[in-house]
Amino acid sequence: MSEEAASKPDVEAQVSKFVAEIAGLREEVAKMIVGQTEIVEGVITCLLANGHALLEGVPGLGKTMLVRTMAEAVSLNYSRIQFTPDLMPADILGTNMIQEDETGTKKYVFQQGPVFCNILLADEINRATPKTQSALLEAMQEQSITVANDTFHLPPPFIVLATQNPLEMEGTYPLPEAQLDRFMFKLMVTFPSRKDMHDILDRTTRSEHPKVEPVIDGPKILELRELVRQVPVAQQVQDYAIRVLEATHLDTAESLPVTKKYLRFGASPRGAQSMLLGAKIKALLNGRFSASCEDIRAVAPACLRHRLILNFEGEAEGVGTDDIIGELLHLVPEHKE
Repeated sequence: MSEEAASKPDVEAQVSKFVAEIAGLREEVAKMIVGQTEIVEGVITCLLANGHALLEGVPGLGKTMLVRTMAEAVSLNYSRIQFTPDLMPADILGTNMIQEDETGTKKYVFQQGPVFCNILLADEINRATPKTQSALLEAMQEQSITVANDTFHLPPPFIVLATQNPLEMEGTYPLPEAQLDRFMFKLMVTFPSRKDMHDILDRTTRSEHPKVEPVIDGPKILELRELVRQVPVAQQVQDYAIRVLEATHLDTAESLPVTKKYLRFGASPRGAQSMLLGAKIKALLNGRFSASCEDIRAVAPACLRHRLILNFEGEAEGVGTDDIIGELLHLVPEHKE
């Protein structure tokens, strides 16, 4: 028997186990979160891809509840930072404090901030000033922080799940482009349907309160991340992701009229990395051990919507980045002739 044939049952077993474990995680989250299937899947995808997620929506849609529920279901250390205009970087990262020991000797001791956790909820992140928002840049990219020339590593797994209010709301600051680019997904949290509203009211206005039980721990998440990295991607599929990314730029062969008309800057290479990792997880969630162009299209809006910068004409006409992405996905062919 060939090595490939011998390994096929093992791969199928791994995929089946992956699907079952994520299904169990979804069931636990569903005890508290009604509907929002795409948002839940997006957050789980970021957790499995070692990425960060930005959740945007008006107050009261359950963004904070979702993050807290996810942290309880995966049995990880969880910290919440409420971003306000007076929040300072040291309130997030920590600071050096002077302490005196038994002999009377004084020395600096680093007091860890709330960033030292596994899941960090940056609640209403765009209510803080850009200086404070930028304090998370190193943590999100390097999973470490530097204070007074000392580097401190954050415990793995570490992800940031940030919520933000729409920029049109009073008292908000737009996130710096460099920080937006470090989010794997930007997920749009929408108002629930009437049916979901009935379920929400039934759950929140009665005496019973469901309890979320941990179903996955940190080592298991790291194990699942390794499986994600092993999912193969055909050269054609990878090339399709690259061409979709190139179509967002003004000066490439793949550039399209809609790009030149409405965009000032396109997505960075992190956009392509996010699409490939997201497509691998999408394939696994559907019971497949191979990513496809359809998987790329499924995750592209969440990967690219926050990485495209509109020009003056795009802003003046109220064009949404999702509209542009939809047209790009329609026009960029799967096979390059």
